[in-house]
Amino acid sequence: MSASRFSRRSTPSKYFEAPSFDWADEDDAQSTLEASGAMPDVAISVEQLATQIARVVSADPILSDISVRGEISNFKAHSSGHCYLTLKDEGAQMRCCIWRAQAQKLSFKPNDGDRVVAHGRVDFYGKRGEISFIVDELRFDGQGALYEAFERLKLQLEAEGLFDPERKRALPPLPRRIGLITSATGAVAHDVLTVLRRRYPIANVILIPAQVQGFDAVPDLLRALSWAATLDDLDVLIMARGGGSAEDLWCFNDEELARTVAEFPIPIISAIGHETDFTILDFVADLRAPTPSAAAEMVAPDLSELQAILNGYRMRLHHGVAGEV
Repeated sequence: MSASRFSRRSTPSKYFEAPSFDWADEDDAQSTLEASGAMPDVAISVEQLATQIARVVSADPILSDISVRGEISNFKAHSSGHCYLTLKDEGAQMRCCIWRAQAQKLSFKPNDGDRVVAHGRVDFYGKRGEISFIVDELRFDGQGALYEAFERLKLQLEAEGLFDPERKRALPPLPRRIGLITSATGAVAHDVLTVLRRRYPIANVILIPAQVQGFDAVPDLLRALSWAATLDDLDVLIMARGGGSAEDLWCFNDEELARTVAEFPIPIISAIGHETDFTILDFVADLRAPTPSAAAEMVAPDLSELQAILNGYRMRLHHGVAGEV
């Protein structure tokens, strides 16, 4: 999204100047309007009035292409794919809608309390006589808002004990089946599989594809976890994604996802982004890896090192028996 689309614009020009009168009461107002000719002889219908309002709103170049800063409340993702929310500040609030096509392009899942900048257009719906804001793009209102949302959830889950070291589970020393949740098309799956084939080729790796970015990523990750939980002989699970911006990684800061990972029946390794990237998933997982490749090294031993250790024991045993003879 270009910076210009979120830039602040000048105040809209007036369409007309309303007549100014000093009215003492309603009767005076009626008489003054009739005398001035400001009141038409023929009344229009409600539909005609609504149509005119809609025309005025749609014709305004500013209301048709404007960015609005505010806080989200009453967010709801409908089953149709459309999203509805209220954008508010200290002085006012506005009903907003994000149609399905635009909602699918969002880089994060909005939550109540998020401070955002929304770009779109003002719309008047005559059937209900309602003004609403049709959002086509949404972003956090600066890194400060992003950090606030992250810290708010982090403190909440930490207070509930989801980050406690006591609830972390140790990884199995010799896993037979390793689950991997990541994108089926990215480089992460290739990197993890390459490391495991080199270090621990006897493991059976189950790739569970899922979206790892965007508005639809959270339900897709939850689906992948649900399917992984049905695999009875799965020993450990890696959730991995390559690097990206804070917005790109935002799906891994979802509350429902965090609680699902915390309750998962087997150990989970979080391997999201680069070493300097942190998500809520990192705190609730049983182990955090700085990179996806590092997760592959942490999840299983190096088979060649194990063979070297076994060979050493064998030689000691052989020398010990030969010495006794």
